[in-house]
Amino acid sequence: MKNKKSKLLPIYLFLALLGSSALPPETLPASQKSFLWKIQSQTTTAYVLGSFHYSKKEMYPLSEKIEKAFDASEILVVEADVNDVKKFDIQKLVERAFYPENDTLEKHVSPELYERVVKEAAGLGISAELLNRQKPWFLAMTFIALESLKLGFDPNLGIDKHFLSRAEGRKETLELESLDYQFNLLSEFSDKDQELFLLYTLKDLKVMEDELERLTQAWTSGDTKTMESILTRSASEDKRLSFIFEKLIYERNRKMASKIEDFLRTGKTYFVIVGAGHLVGDRGIVEILKGKGYRIEQL
Repeated sequence: MKNKKSKLLPIYLFLALLGSSALPPETLPASQKSFLWKIQSQTTTAYVLGSFHYSKKEMYPLSEKIEKAFDASEILVVEADVNDVKKFDIQKLVERAFYPENDTLEKHVSPELYERVVKEAAGLGISAELLNRQKPWFLAMTFIALESLKLGFDPNLGIDKHFLSRAEGRKETLELESLDYQFNLLSEFSDKDQELFLLYTLKDLKVMEDELERLTQAWTSGDTKTMESILTRSASEDKRLSFIFEKLIYERNRKMASKIEDFLRTGKTYFVIVGAGHLVGDRGIVEILKGKGYRIEQL
């Protein structure tokens, strides 16, 4: 078990929030919208940036307006501080993510889905035996991470990692959630929902490369409509995914918006980074806060 765990990759949740930059940021016009919003109350400004958790070096340098907003802020806020792994309970993750010694994935999913898992693992050059102890939710995240790395995307180049490194020793850092919260969210899905989650993850892997290009262009141009259409495609195709989207996106949107609203009641300036998918649509964080009367501008 120890050897298997040592080969696992750091995985930061939410399958759709990956990206690179197809256009060098310095080529973009100054008037070009970005995935950055300025949200103001009477006492406070919060800059809210949509993030990709995996990226390529071509994404950097980020646009000047994003870096200036960070420099103007006193406090950095991220979904989860991926640099502070000391407070993360690895043993709890193992209990949530792996079947016990006498159990396997093959006993919990349909033969058709297990066959797809074996085929996908082979395509990635991995023995299915290495994956057979992983529960469906965690296996889905493993496949996403492996495919992302195969396409050249690196979690160490994620936007949240970039600003966590910049903030170290310079700014206070807060979390909207935590790694433990995020992993617990997925592990609490029923066996049926976990199987569905894994099934659609495998389907999405087939179009990941093409959709990453579209996500990238949408992020670069601040195109919220395209971003939303890509990220909600699976849910629109299969209503069985509604519960999963409610838990992974919309419920979290409401909770994160509430915490941002708490920040807006203080007198400090915040730079908040959340997955880009949490900012789009009429149930996204931006619209939730707009509905509460805050002044909001997409920069």
